[in-house]
Amino acid sequence: MRSLAIWARTIVALGILNVARVAIYRFGVRTGWHPACRLRGQVPSGPFFRPPSGTPLAGGVARTDWRQSGLLFGHLLVEAGNGPPDWTLSPLTGRRSQGASQPWWKISDFDPAVGDIKPIWELSRFDWMLAMAQRARMGDQAERSRLERWLQDWIVHNPPYLGPNWKCGQEASIRVLHIALAAMILGQVETASSSLVELVRLHLRRIAPTMQYAVAQENNHGTSEAAALFVGGSWMASLGVTEGHNWARTGRRWLENRVVRLVGADGSFSQYSLNYHRLLLETLCIVEVWRRHLDLPSFSSIWRSRASAAADWLRHLISPVSGDGPNVGANDGAHLFRMTDAKYRDYRPSVYLATALFSGKSAYPESGPWSHYLDWIGVKCPTESLPAPGNYLADDGGFAVLRRGIAMVMLRYPRFRFRPSQADVLHMDVWLGAVNILRDAGTYSYNADPASLRYFTGTGSHNTVQFDDRDQMPRLGRFLFGSWLETERLQVVEEDDIATRFGAGYRDSRGARHYRAVTLWDAGVRVVDDVEGFKQKAVLRWRLEPRAWGLENAGDIVRLIDKHDGRQLLTVSSSKPIFRCELVEGWESDYYARKTPVPVLEVEVAEPCSIFTEIRW
Repeated sequence: MRSLAIWARTIVALGILNVARVAIYRFGVRTGWHPACRLRGQVPSGPFFRPPSGTPLAGGVARTDWRQSGLLFGHLLVEAGNGPPDWTLSPLTGRRSQGASQPWWKISDFDPAVGDIKPIWELSRFDWMLAMAQRARMGDQAERSRLERWLQDWIVHNPPYLGPNWKCGQEASIRVLHIALAAMILGQVETASSSLVELVRLHLRRIAPTMQYAVAQENNHGTSEAAALFVGGSWMASLGVTEGHNWARTGRRWLENRVVRLVGADGSFSQYSLNYHRLLLETLCIVEVWRRHLDLPSFSSIWRSRASAAADWLRHLISPVSGDGPNVGANDGAHLFRMTDAKYRDYRPSVYLATALFSGKSAYPESGPWSHYLDWIGVKCPTESLPAPGNYLADDGGFAVLRRGIAMVMLRYPRFRFRPSQADVLHMDVWLGAVNILRDAGTYSYNADPASLRYFTGTGSHNTVQFDDRDQMPRLGRFLFGSWLETERLQVVEEDDIATRFGAGYRDSRGARHYRAVTLWDAGVRVVDDVEGFKQKAVLRWRLEPRAWGLENAGDIVRLIDKHDGRQLLTVSSSKPIFRCELVEGWESDYYARKTPVPVLEVEVAEPCSIFTEIRW
């Protein structure tokens, strides 16, 4: 009965209409009666792109990848010098999809032949197209020929609506957006070839029928697919394609709806994830760039204010020194519309572009790779810079950021208007400049073995307290938790000359309580974890920067020592006896589909108490 009650509450929290949309879609696809299952199309013959019009772009800085090789998810090397890749071969496993000639809807969501389907999808997102288009625009005609050859090869081996690369509406949407941006770079938006028009039209026909399903996800599927319908539809309409007007109207309507619904007034996004937040920003940026290019009517003032707030959210959570930030929330390796050689985990280009577009200001006073974006899309560099990021409370999404000097502390607390993808409540990151001292685990893979799936999404992979070896919320499915937590006690951010303070707590569905108080001063941070209501044990974990650590026990105080220089990083003590304190090996995944070992300090207590952690630098 308890399980049924949890399911019932979760369905209500997800939204009965959304659950109905998903059920109807899945039934329609399973039976083959859904309109998207009945699509048919012919392979366009090309050519798709002509040599760039106009003189080579002066002063532009093009990406250098995808000549001899490229990177998927920021780390997975793919050779590119010997012609187009095999579009249905997983570069991760070396296995080929068995559904390459099947209608997309007959292929399993988790193709057993290839394991994780995302590496196949990644090549077909057309990231390589932007790098080649940039170099072609700068006068390298061999790159235009390569772009054309790769695109023709892709459509021949991925005929309309057959194979894994037509399976997901969002993947089709990302291709549309990349094609549109490449056409803009090459100066061929207004003079697109008939073959390119047909290619875009085939994609929009795939996206439009599943828009309701995308909306039901309450995440980036809805924003991405609405963006593709708006961009692709308005493009088609400008070229005289009758269907384009309806697609553009639908895309605009859902873009307005999704941004207002999914982005809070403080910029928090429904997915509670740094990387998915960047994906949202990148999507909104290409929409705005496209709207300006075609001189289309502006979006609403609330839409623009939410986009501006979302840019500021990401600006506050990342390091201005490295562009990296907490590995918080789900991370599927997405990084779209790349126009610079900045590394995957450098979020500054996206922040800089979004801030310039939606606030009219510069996110960073100095120039760098992040500012190269603007040369390619006709946006002027802002002359006014925003102040450096400081303390920040995004209460809509449950994020608190404390800053003093070079130190940044980020704390997660429960504000779940939308479904959480990880049981990471009261997780805490600590950064010193570009160095992530205490860190999150990441995601690893959406199609990993069951133990890895449980680990990376579960409470045990975060810097928080775990009660009785269970997750903070009951797990109902691969991507779903029940009994969403609520903040029981909140201390707002307070700052004085001595320190900055914040605190938050919760009570879970089984009566266990955890309250975390954080005090940050110039030379360190102090954390007090009050725990009670558990049955057998509570385990506090600190996930450490990988290096050689050692533990020293001095009475009731445990010290963590750097073995190389003998410096003490942190001390842990408790108001009641510490039952166990040891260094164990955990895992972290800073890039999708890659995991590496990381040292984890575990502190276990067996009765209600306060645990004190002090970190000094």
